[in-house]
Amino acid sequence: MSKLPVILIVDDDEMNIVMAKSILEMKVRAEILTTSSGSSCLGILRQRKDPVDLILLDIAMPGMDGLQTLAAIRNDPSLRDSKVIFLTASADKETIVKASQLKIADYVKKPFIPEDLITRVEKHLNSPIEPPKVNDMFKDSDNIGL
Repeated sequence: MSKLPVILIVDDDEMNIVMAKSILEMKVRAEILTTSSGSSCLGILRQRKDPVDLILLDIAMPGMDGLQTLAAIRNDPSLRDSKVIFLTASADKETIVKASQLKIADYVKKPFIPEDLITRVEKHLNSPIEPPKVNDMFKDSDNIGL
């Protein structure tokens, strides 16, 4: 049996955490962790034995905001490949450019539209299936005399 993917929701607004978690629990098979700050997000990521599969990260948080948190993630060799989706109520052009430079996977606007959140999360949790290599299949059949 394969392990469930792990999603970490990071938002300073408890209502946003409750909403995102309940939306995802209805439709996405995953273990969902939550925290309310950038610094606690980094603590969770660094303490876990297994990596988190996807981070939903609020941009506007007091203390360490989402951009600072993402910069710290990208600067940590053990975390730098983490998939991050930004959560934002309003993303200005400058913030989107900075986020793109830090290689976000996607972003979701708040308030959440359930279908949008689910679709974007599933898109980044599920690895694309590679198409079969037809030429290799024929090559293999030639090697066995077919």
